Amino acid sequence: MKREVIRQAWGKTIPVMAGYLVLGMGFGILMKAKGYGMGLALLMSVFVYAGSLQYAAVSLFSSGANLWMAAMTAFMVNARHLFYGLSMLKRYRGAGWKKLYLMHALSDETYSLVCNGAPSNVTDPHAYYFYVSLFDQLYWVIGTLCGSLLGTIIPFDLAGIEFSMTALFVTVFVEQWLSVKEHRPALIGLGVSALCLLLFGKDNFLLAAMVLICIWLCAIRKRLRQKEALK
Repeated sequence: MKREVIRQAWGKTIPVMAGYLVLGMGFGILMKAKGYGMGLALLMSVFVYAGSLQYAAVSLFSSGANLWMAAMTAFMVNARHLFYGLSMLKRYRGAGWKKLYLMHALSDETYSLVCNGAPSNVTDPHAYYFYVSLFDQLYWVIGTLCGSLLGTIIPFDLAGIEFSMTALFVTVFVEQWLSVKEHRPALIGLGVSALCLLLFGKDNFLLAAMVLICIWLCAIRKRLRQKEALK
């Protein structure tokens, strides 16, 4: 049964693997290009494991930013995880020792997969969520390792490499759009994000957008559940 759970989890994470290997590799190459060793890159991918924040951290390191600036940047970049965590409270209840790792490894793409729930033939959903989270992080760490090694032997033009995170977000969004029939949450997310971008600018829109999206979705949650129950 454990082997079946691992097989199911691995199969679901294959699309993320394709993105995380490349993105992790980009991070490893970027760290090496800025003069940081493989050890630091791997430690960040294991203990920080925060995609876009890791890319932002390279700029913070190289610019000599102070601790306050680093903390504020980390909060702004990862503020969305506050809402991710709140929505996972019920799903992760009773996970035991796995819960700490599940919280640590809740990346955007892992959240997307976990939100779909475990397959119907999986009897231990917490084990399934654990292996989904673990596989996704392993892809990122392996990518980081490969990037650090390649960065020592091959020169790379790093212009625009940060956009790779945006490309992966778009891929995950499209996959979710195609997998469900109810598109109102996605449309609300797009509309509110676009409005906040216009009102607050690219550096300040994220937190406001997440708060408004959360309020709106909570307001229509009952109707969404009733519609789902009628199907």
